[in-house]
Amino acid sequence: MPVAAVVGGGVIGSAWASRFLLQGWDVAFHDPAPNSEAVLNGVLAKARRWVPQVYDDLPEEGTLTLCASIAEAVTGAEWIQESTPERLEIKRAVLAEIQAACAETAIVASSTSGFMPSELQADSIRPEQILVAHPYNPVYLLPIVECVPSGVVPEATIERAEAILGGIGMKPITLRAEIPAHVGDRLLEAVWREALWLIKDGVATTGQIDDIMTHGFGLRWAQKGLFETYRTAGGEAGMKHFLEQFGPCLQWPWTKLTDVPDLDDSLIDTIVRQSDAQAAGRSVSELEDERDANLVAMLKALRGQDSAAGAFLNDLGAATSSS
Repeated sequence: MPVAAVVGGGVIGSAWASRFLLQGWDVAFHDPAPNSEAVLNGVLAKARRWVPQVYDDLPEEGTLTLCASIAEAVTGAEWIQESTPERLEIKRAVLAEIQAACAETAIVASSTSGFMPSELQADSIRPEQILVAHPYNPVYLLPIVECVPSGVVPEATIERAEAILGGIGMKPITLRAEIPAHVGDRLLEAVWREALWLIKDGVATTGQIDDIMTHGFGLRWAQKGLFETYRTAGGEAGMKHFLEQFGPCLQWPWTKLTDVPDLDDSLIDTIVRQSDAQAAGRSVSELEDERDANLVAMLKALRGQDSAAGAFLNDLGAATSSS
């Protein structure tokens, strides 16, 4: 079996380990945090519950090895996923330790949501070995991953990274330009900024904002995305008519995307209070189970329609059965 090393646990690292394991890879896992094994086991239990409901055929689960050091984890690994805290000095130090022990042929990928690969590669002994593979939570269910190389990463390495990610059921989106926060988080940040203003100004609550998303455009985005949604809004004339009709709105002062409210104690207390009320006593684990059940149901429905992420999963299953 191929071996993946996961360095850094938490929700993201543990979910990476779960995806690799359930796709038949052996996983060497290292995280020095005292609760890392408990977090990993909790995430893996959820993955084992939900992932088989999405995929038609899964290989035999790989073997998990808990490692006492980075060197032990990365030795012999073909893919190394770094998922340490989002602090550049920590990531650079960990990446240096990884490269001191791993094979020169291994791909070293970072889960970073904000740093560019060139920032991670600074002062590294083999910068061409490092790229970004930024997933979305829960990693074991959501197939999308932003694959971001810098200009020093060879094309052959990029293609191998895409092949490995595709082989574990992911849909790599390779970005050919570096930008802080990549693409997905920049889009999320824009929505997040506006949502904070809406709460601060007393326009809407956290629950109302989430209802607008879950009962409205979130459903559209799940299967048509942003641009195809707007294309259909233009009627038979399509995108050109939509842009001509609604383009002038961009000049109107509807949003505050160039600014962000101070997250002072008052705003934090308001958000926490509203969020607690919205959760209605449900634990984070219960919310995760609801999320995963809903994702599985939507992915199954999309598979039935052979649309969006469902079409990707159908193609994946067809490729697996024919190999």
